[in-house]
Amino acid sequence: MTEVEPDTKKQKMGETQFEALKKLTTLVADTGDIQSIDKYKPQDATTNPSLIYKAAVMPEYAKLVDDAIAYGKGDVETIMDKLAVNFGAEITKIVPGYVSTEVDARLSFDTDATIAKARRIIDLYKEMGIDKSRILIKIASTWEGIQACKVLEKEGITCNCTLIFSKAQAIACAEADATLISPFVGRIMDWYKSKQGVDGYKSAEDPGVISVKGIYNYYKKYGHKTIVMGASFRNKDEIVELAGCDRLTISPTLLGQLSSSMDPVVPKLDAAAAAAMDIEKINADEKTFRWMMNEDAMATEKLAEGIRNFSADIVKLENIVKTKI
Repeated sequence: MTEVEPDTKKQKMGETQFEALKKLTTLVADTGDIQSIDKYKPQDATTNPSLIYKAAVMPEYAKLVDDAIAYGKGDVETIMDKLAVNFGAEITKIVPGYVSTEVDARLSFDTDATIAKARRIIDLYKEMGIDKSRILIKIASTWEGIQACKVLEKEGITCNCTLIFSKAQAIACAEADATLISPFVGRIMDWYKSKQGVDGYKSAEDPGVISVKGIYNYYKKYGHKTIVMGASFRNKDEIVELAGCDRLTISPTLLGQLSSSMDPVVPKLDAAAAAAMDIEKINADEKTFRWMMNEDAMATEKLAEGIRNFSADIVKLENIVKTKI
């Protein structure tokens, strides 16, 4: 994150929450809708199979779908890869930073296949004249996915380890030298709301917010360079409560709410303060990772659910593609 002088971080009179947050945190658009990205001019953009599916059925993006179908010459797997890259390539024309493109979620437990798919995606971007330095390969944070990330990072292919629901996943990703992780704030809150039978939480007490704060503080305490990018927000208060996090990826709806609100924004996370905290160090080897995940029902259930849902949306998109071949 770019260093900003302290006096420029203060929210000015008449400044929106969106404008104030941009001084504290790198903001990222969480959408496949290219028009929405162009509207908010974020630093980076993230996509996933669900977002690509939603965008791919919009008439204004039919040319991207048609191009992928022509490129694939009847091979559905090739068409799907090309489609994801086509959307990503368009987004690189708008954002100056990273664009995240996700590996097929059905490969989440296959390290070798994940590595091969990531290399293929990077090759497709290269064909379009886009350097790998602009792309983050999104990989589900299973143990197998994290090991794929470790190999890819050594090859200079930067990774976004996604579907993070626990400190065990976050630490394993940092030890694999992942460029970035995406902890899912809202989905964590969803689980606890259901289990505890409550309607919601104050932002400072939100279990998803607390999880991200814990990961951020651990990383800063032990000098991990992996970027923490909070994701999957259910309301703008969760976002504001994480002001100061390395990055936050936000849906167009919530970007719009932040852009129209003048409510105060104050820093909530601080790397220097985290470095002074008393936090236990954990060595996230495979045995420790699997045990910690076993003991965390929320993380285990939400990771599995996330993989299932992304896989289901891939199948939906494949079915659309098949009708056009």
